[in-house]
Amino acid sequence: MPFQCPQCARLGSLFISARLEIPADAKWDEISLQIVRCRSCGFLGLAVYEESRRGALDSEIVHHIGYDADDEDLKSILRMIRKCPRPTDTKCNCSTHQTLGHKDEHGCWDGLGGIRLGSHFEMKLAG
Repeated sequence: MPFQCPQCARLGSLFISARLEIPADAKWDEISLQIVRCRSCGFLGLAVYEESRRGALDSEIVHHIGYDADDEDLKSILRMIRKCPRPTDTKCNCSTHQTLGHKDEHGCWDGLGGIRLGSHFEMKLAG
């Protein structure tokens, strides 16, 4: 799925280059931590996809937000995702899933607690 790059604004140039599926938490049924990259300008960022299907029938809430993040943090997250033997398996119990899938005392995902996030941007689908 291509997106619009927040840096160069080119439609269809931003893509998800790596992802880690996080187990559901107290709020969300699906959580995906993503590394996003622009084919045009080279922008590298972080995105979080969250989806909840709780509540009334045929209702869902989706949040897909991108973040400008510190280069070292992005490289560290990418290394961690690459170390995971099953990044799309929410039942994987590797150290990457343990660290990046951390939940707080209320059961809410907080795996980005130590990450220096910059400005956020909407993950706009191209087309």
